[in-house]
Amino acid sequence: MPVGRLTRGARASVSGLPRAFWWLWTSTLVNRLGAFVATFMTLYLTIDRGYSASFAGLVLALHGLGGVLSSLVAGVMTDRLGRRPTLLAAQLSTAFSVALLGFMEHPAAIAAVALLVGMTSNASRPAVTAMMADIVRPEDRVRAFALNYWAINLGFGVSATAAGLVAEYSYLAGFLGEATLTLLCAVLVFVKLPESRPVRDTAAGAEAEPAVGLGTVLRDGRFMGVVGLSFLISLIFTQGSVGLPVAMGAAGFSAGDYGLVIASNGLLIVLLQIPVTRFIEHRDPQRLLVVSALLAGYGFAMTAFAGSLWTYALTVCVWTLAEIVNSPTQMGLVARLSPVHGRGRYQGMYTLSWAVASLLAPLMAGYVIDRLGPGWLWGATGVLGTVAGLGYWLLMRRLPAQGSEVLAAPAAGAAPAAAQVPDAAAA
Repeated sequence: MPVGRLTRGARASVSGLPRAFWWLWTSTLVNRLGAFVATFMTLYLTIDRGYSASFAGLVLALHGLGGVLSSLVAGVMTDRLGRRPTLLAAQLSTAFSVALLGFMEHPAAIAAVALLVGMTSNASRPAVTAMMADIVRPEDRVRAFALNYWAINLGFGVSATAAGLVAEYSYLAGFLGEATLTLLCAVLVFVKLPESRPVRDTAAGAEAEPAVGLGTVLRDGRFMGVVGLSFLISLIFTQGSVGLPVAMGAAGFSAGDYGLVIASNGLLIVLLQIPVTRFIEHRDPQRLLVVSALLAGYGFAMTAFAGSLWTYALTVCVWTLAEIVNSPTQMGLVARLSPVHGRGRYQGMYTLSWAVASLLAPLMAGYVIDRLGPGWLWGATGVLGTVAGLGYWLLMRRLPAQGSEVLAAPAAGAAPAAAQVPDAAAA
């Protein structure tokens, strides 16, 4: 492909987005450059500390439980207090708790602080995605979410390789490095990001902008269906940081080997996320989500046949393509179905699906690997991918055409209301 065409494509991918988005993007990149705990906790516990896969699964499950506990609370805080204060509180507390975890020695203390880390690190997600929906125009959101996901994986690709090498010498250095970079994210948010929460139009009357509570979210049938399917997809993808390192460790591979294999996930997303997003940006989300669910399930299922580093990397490439398609498409769908003044709560409920998966996936992986073997785990991912694909196909029939913003949440099982208004907070 000519260099000029690549340059024009790159410019088109990043043009037209507000400055605040790019500071939020930078904060995301810095945060993921320090990603250590979620990636290497399993190897830290099983290889460095000598605990069983079941104990490692329990600790990661507590980490996931922390995310479950904080998801909805953080969503409410995002709507009530604002995006910026929620982000600051989450990042400062995450920096403290991650540093503390590195010094824990007793198993009970490790488990307790892992719960705290899960609570604090997950609390920033509803605020980040709600702020992104606030400041980016509806027609640009899939692209914006894709660029943000690209930043996540650019940081992840670098950190997975570097942290894998660091882990060979000192896991404590990895914990302290993540804490430092998370603290830097808090500084960026404080200095560069203004509050973006939409101002409620009281002059229009209560009927024009009805209040949105957690009950409103739960009664939104289509949205809760998306949350359920997101849970299944999350259960599959979480095995990349839970089941895969345990299986590779049991097969005799080192932390550095796993770091190199999983780094291919981030590298491939860095190379393909932007061009693939330009290709799928205006295509049917139903088909995209169905295909990505099947690719995710069967990509992980292929791990049962891997025996060398390159074959493990090949399976990672398959389910990475599913990530590239699924993540921006699904996040765009969530923003599309969320009322303007309920974005925090809707994003909190969506985040909850990932948090519950983070809670259950380690338990599932540890139990299945210890008692049945890794082959059964990878077979289960194929089944989950098939179920999720079918669910997306059924749920997204007659999906309303993309408009601007939904003011009121729909009734249970109904499509979003037709009455919409432009995003008053868009930059």
